[in-house]
Formats: sequence, C-alpha cells, structure tokens
Amino acid sequence: MKVKVYSLDGNVIDEIELPDFFKEEYRPDLIQRAFSIIFTHRLQPKGRDPMAGKRRSAESWGVGYGLARVPRLPNGRAAVSPNTVGGRLAHPPKVEKIIYKKINKKERIKATLSALAASINLNLVRNRGHRVENIKDYPIIVEDKLEEISKAKDLKEFFKKFGLIDDINRAKEKKIRSGKGKMRGRKYKKKKSLLIVVSRYSNIFKAANAFQGVDVVTAKDLSLLHLAPGGHAGRLTVFTRSAINELKRRFEKYVV
Repeated sequence: MKVKVYSLDGNVIDEIELPDFFKEEYRPDLIQRAFSIIFTHRLQPKGRDPMAGKRRSAESWGVGYGLARVPRLPNGRAAVSPNTVGGRLAHPPKVEKIIYKKINKKERIKATLSALAASINLNLVRNRGHRVENIKDYPIIVEDKLEEISKAKDLKEFFKKFGLIDDINRAKEKKIRSGKGKMRGRKYKKKKSLLIVVSRYSNIFKAANAFQGVDVVTAKDLSLLHLAPGGHAGRLTVFTRSAINELKRRFEKYVV
C-alpha cells in the first residue's frame, strides 16, 4: 500500500510503500488478552503487615452478656475482627500473590502488529472515539523534521494543519471518576489522544508534554500499551518517515 509523506506545512513531498505488517488481520480478542497480560508487567507487588489490626489483647467474652461474640478489649470495645473499627482486613492483599503473567513471544508480536495495523484504519480510529472529521488523509506520515520540534506552540500549529487539534481538545475535557478513587489521588479520568511514533529520542518529547493525552514513543520502544490503551486498538497515530523504517527493521522478520 502506497501512502503520502507530508511536510510540516501539510504539503505532499513524497510517496512510500508501507511495510506488509500494516496489512495484519484485526484481532480484538488477541489484543485484549495480550494487553491484560502485558499490563501486569508494570504492577508492583504489595501486601499488608500480617499483624495489622491484630495488636490487641482482645478475646471474646462468650455468651450471656447480650453482646455479639466478637473479640473485645477489657473495656468492652470490639477489636481485631474484620467487622470492627480498627480490626484486621478480611482478605488483605498478599505480597506472595503472583501478579506477573506471561505470554508467548509470537502471540505478543502478533497482537502488537494487529494493533499497529488497526492504527492506520480510519474506521477503527473513529470507532475508538477519536475526532477525525477534519483529517483529510490517513494514515499520516510526516517528514523527520517533526522530531526536531521543541516548542509546544510549533507542535500545536502542526496539529491544526493536519486536523488533529479536535482530538487534542477532546482529551482536555475532564470527567470526575465515580467511587472511592476520588479519595486516592485519581479524581479525574485521563483520556488518551494522539500517539506520535518517532525514530529516536529528540526535542518533541518535551514539546508534547504540554498536551493532555498526547504520547510520544520511539519505534524501538513501541508496544501494545501505546497502540491499544485499555486493550482497545485503533489509536490515532502519526508516524515520521524514519520511524516507519525503524518499524520495518524491527518487525519485517515476523511477517509470514
């Protein structure tokens, strides 16, 4: 499949052939399974002190007092039991629980390539919730000068010229989380917007920090977590020309 390469001004400057792995079959079942496994690799084991809530000289008084038979302190206050104030947790998280899951290498690569192919399918991108009404041509492959952008205002101009600014604005909208998560440092839900794939670490990483939901990743580090946040493929993605070449070198040996 031939695609156009654009300059930062939005003009067509060349045409390139996309690698064959961009034709990979869309497998949402495989992507969801691989994401749930790979996501465990960033989790940190945690647990409770085995004696938490148990450091009390409390014992049940037995029957005949007209009171619940929970462990009680000498002054009559209930303690230790899970249904009491300051008592132990009934089923606390344990450090020894195995939360790191494994996945076969070929299965992980297959899921990554499927998500990569989904990222250039405009219908899947639209169905994921991205605003693509003003995007004239997709996929968007840009010259390598994009990697040298170091100021947020220049990057914003790039977004406007390619019709990406609508989705950037969508990600800025805040939504308050329901439930107890509001008390635990995650009051607002954060939306994912544009993903920019570059060939190397450069100035654009700093410039993109000014935009909520915009991520920049090198082709070498690109993973399913970037391409399918939450296990849902079809993320709005921009590639630089060199990034396509890097991806080709990385994945061409896995294409049958």
